[in-house]
Amino acid sequence: MKKVIILALALVAGASLYPVSAGKKKDKKQPETPVVEPVQLTTSSDSVSYTAGMDATKGLVSFLVQQEKVDTAYMADFLKGFKEVATAGNDLQKRAYAAGIEIAVQVRDRILPAMMKDFTDTPDSLIESLVFRGFTDALENDSTIFTHTDAERFFRERREVNMAAKEEKLYGPNRDAGETFLAENAKKEGVVTTRSGLQYKVLVKGEGEIPKEKDKVQVHYEGRLVDGTVFDASKKHGDKPISFRADQVIKGWTEALTMMPVGSKWQLYIPYKLAYGNRNQGEIKPYSALIFDVELVGIVKSEK
Repeated sequence: MKKVIILALALVAGASLYPVSAGKKKDKKQPETPVVEPVQLTTSSDSVSYTAGMDATKGLVSFLVQQEKVDTAYMADFLKGFKEVATAGNDLQKRAYAAGIEIAVQVRDRILPAMMKDFTDTPDSLIESLVFRGFTDALENDSTIFTHTDAERFFRERREVNMAAKEEKLYGPNRDAGETFLAENAKKEGVVTTRSGLQYKVLVKGEGEIPKEKDKVQVHYEGRLVDGTVFDASKKHGDKPISFRADQVIKGWTEALTMMPVGSKWQLYIPYKLAYGNRNQGEIKPYSALIFDVELVGIVKSEK
């Protein structure tokens, strides 16, 4: 009887222990933390080298966050990549892999957005995945669809067509307004039109010397758009006249200055081709015709 009781107690004890031991799931193996060797600085060169590395990180985190869009929650991954490349030495495979990542970031974050901007508001648009595919196919010498030369020519031609369409959409009305103004202005009394298309009207007739292209002149002026908006004037820069060489300004000015006697005051009406052309100059939009009141104060004589 005593043996039976002892055996029953053993069974109960075993049953109570079972859920804790056999029923418990085995813990997943935790990744081992890499062993970091302690730094030992035994010479002055050791200390200079170590502090040079630390000093080189100045501003790096803010650069990574702001420019490279790195989330600081993933700094461990950044350090993993850095260490892998930094310790690669002459391992050409690792160098190539690292260069691929670097170029991919540049293409994605800099080159592609700039190209997409060119194609904004144009008949065509850029599809990111196909840009990347064309990029890699070219490097793999895959000419199934385009040869490199044909692709370059096609893209250049389509880009020119798209840019022309974009310029027409954005600045065509501005160009047309200038041409309409000049056509009507040419009919007004006292307005002279030269062979180049420059128009001018003599407000005050001077009797002095006429500058040559290389002469340095002194002028007072005010510049306006055809809608009357003043975009610049010599008085904004002080009471004294502005000095510059007659051939170092827009073509319309150079032509007018080399016909004006000192003491003259003319009103110039300049077509966009003799002004800033298709360049954007802030308030002066591409293809803008311009109006200037110009007073030629004098010619600066150089001392021999």
